Amino acid sequence: MRGATHARWAVCAVAVALTATACGGGGDSGGGGASGIVSASWGDPQNPLEPANTNEVQGGKVLDMLFRGLKRYDPKTGEAQDMLAEKIDTTDSTNFTITVKDGWTFSNGEAVTAKSFVDAWNYGADLRNNQRNAYFFGYIEGYDKIHPDSGEPTTKTLSGLKVTGERTFTVKLSQKFSTWPETLGYSAFAPLPQAFFSDHDSWLAKPVGNGPYAVDSYSRGSQMSLRKWDDYPGSDKAQNGGVDLKVYTDNNTAYTDLTAGNLDLVDDVPASQLKNVKADLGDRYINTPAGIIQTLAFPFYDDAWNGPNGEKLRTGLSRAINRQQITDTIFQKTRTPAKDWTSPVLGEDGGFSDTLCGDACDYNPTEAKKLVAEGGGIPGGSMRVSYNADTGSHKDWVDAVCNSINNALGNDRACVGNPIGTFADFRNQITQSKMPGPFRAGWQMDYPLIQNFLQPLYYTNASSNDGKWTNDEFDKLVDQANAESDTAKAVETFKQAEEVVRDQMAAIPLWYQNGSAGYSTRISNVKLNPFSVPVYDEIKVN
Repeated sequence: MRGATHARWAVCAVAVALTATACGGGGDSGGGGASGIVSASWGDPQNPLEPANTNEVQGGKVLDMLFRGLKRYDPKTGEAQDMLAEKIDTTDSTNFTITVKDGWTFSNGEAVTAKSFVDAWNYGADLRNNQRNAYFFGYIEGYDKIHPDSGEPTTKTLSGLKVTGERTFTVKLSQKFSTWPETLGYSAFAPLPQAFFSDHDSWLAKPVGNGPYAVDSYSRGSQMSLRKWDDYPGSDKAQNGGVDLKVYTDNNTAYTDLTAGNLDLVDDVPASQLKNVKADLGDRYINTPAGIIQTLAFPFYDDAWNGPNGEKLRTGLSRAINRQQITDTIFQKTRTPAKDWTSPVLGEDGGFSDTLCGDACDYNPTEAKKLVAEGGGIPGGSMRVSYNADTGSHKDWVDAVCNSINNALGNDRACVGNPIGTFADFRNQITQSKMPGPFRAGWQMDYPLIQNFLQPLYYTNASSNDGKWTNDEFDKLVDQANAESDTAKAVETFKQAEEVVRDQMAAIPLWYQNGSAGYSTRISNVKLNPFSVPVYDEIKVN
């Protein structure tokens, strides 16, 4: 998801003089049971919380609590299940008729209708609104007119969207996309109330959605407070009174607050604490597989990294990284060395392959040195690997990756870490194409399809193609895969596209990441979904 996912976070303490009680889980957390408030670590999102403008984890967590779309991904299996969709009909995988369930409203009382979806999607697609997830509407007919590659839009609506009744609308895609309905659980496709359009600034200050929680207050850099929406019509009602998301700029501080009893939930245990976590938390430590992969991306907009033999340089760097040693020692086996560019949670039938990367992901210093030389050497003789510094875990593994590369190449300055203060600053520099060299580019799936691990990241001009890689053969294969009506054939075609990613080493796959979390004795029924996000609505306060 949500480009460069896990950037986690840091506590209210260091820069601001707050007391332990104000930061903690006990001070303002209310009572127990269904009225109790859960306190959890968090990080300020990069962008305002518009569904079509949020493509990173921190904002995504909030949207998952504030909104429900046509589909929802099962918190246990990840399967796309109908939520607000009463039915989605098609006979040709191009034209779809969607019926919205009756009885749903936003938390301000406004009914959720077909128009709520169509208006939201038109807004998200419109180039003038500069939405980061506009690309997700790219398969709907008319996208080239509302979001042209160059020039100004010539329309304000997608010609492929038509409201046909209070609860029905039609969608016409520009080409066949057999699994398109399964993408509709992603937050970019959420409905929006009229208040979003009539008083946009007020809505941004206090977003209104149709999910089990409503925003009570938000102070950037400090805390967002969400409270249970008592009139929520869905079956997944909140089992607690609300969630206080507390901003941390160092997840080690968050972990310390957790073990001290001042915080209820940390959903990314820092690498430096993994050796102690079982002793500290016992059964209150969660370590489960998740649809997350960590990669090193490259700035292909910089000619220094896009030379005629660049694939040899990048493959050589891949072979210089001792993934097994790093995952064993730094991450205490909560990461698994990557063998492809997807995730094991997809399974072999879904497109995961433990052989696709092959030798290109195997540590071999001799081959690494040879390939880097054949690729023209490291640009400038030394490369800086950028990462956000507001979590200790990234510094640990970036330093380890650089040490591995330096040792393999016999050059102590071949690779150095380049810390960037906060996640928001890091993402802003990425989206402005200002990376000086390779940069961390973790990916948390938006929906459990192989398409989601490939197309948003590597398709030309895709929403999360932060390095601006482009390849005509890859794009052609992705288009062919999306047009396949047979799912098994589509998966095989996507795997062919992934082979292009491998052959060009469009990004270096590092490791698959488990979801990790720790929680206090004050709460129970804590789980992580396949996206590694806590299932907040199921948490109970004891």
